[in-house]
Amino acid sequence: MKEFWNKRYAENGMAYGKEPNKFFATQISELQRGKILLPAEGEGRNAVYSAKLGWDVSAFDISIEGKKKATIFAKNSNVSIDYKVNEFDKVTYAKESFDCIALIYAHFPPNLKSEYHKILNSYLKKEGILILEGFSKKQIAYNSKNPKAGGPKNIDMLFSKEEIEKDFSNFEIIELSEKEIVLNEGAYHNGKSSVIRFVGRKM
Repeated sequence: MKEFWNKRYAENGMAYGKEPNKFFATQISELQRGKILLPAEGEGRNAVYSAKLGWDVSAFDISIEGKKKATIFAKNSNVSIDYKVNEFDKVTYAKESFDCIALIYAHFPPNLKSEYHKILNSYLKKEGILILEGFSKKQIAYNSKNPKAGGPKNIDMLFSKEEIEKDFSNFEIIELSEKEIVLNEGAYHNGKSSVIRFVGRKM
């Protein structure tokens, strides 16, 4: 996977655009500023947006090419982000040290997905907020009609509401929904898509 993402992020332009994910932007703007963690952050669009709002931003990804673009983007935007390059299970942060964690199209291998969610859970403070938007299992059908819609081809990497409820069972659910939306994010998220949206408060 590292090779795949390095190749994608080495392309000209920003793979998913410079604008933040719309759902993320709506949710983050309503929260009190604090420390936020953005896993699988790619080229930094959501990290830079958060920093502009005054958040103390930490981010990580497996792709060095993603970090290169994120660093340049942050510098050109006159903000600072702490961006690490590492495998998910090798990057470490202090327990209960973040006020918010956002998973935006952060799809993981099915045998590791729940374990990664458990790790993130440990990094979030009590009463902290988790924001998630990712492709639902129905995205397989949308992608077959329009490959530009994006998303993993492995259905087990995609989300269901039941999986989210199970993985984040110690959260008060603020929002948990499955929606059809139209994405317009760079070159690789375009067209009708089926997504899972989750906002939860850690209890």
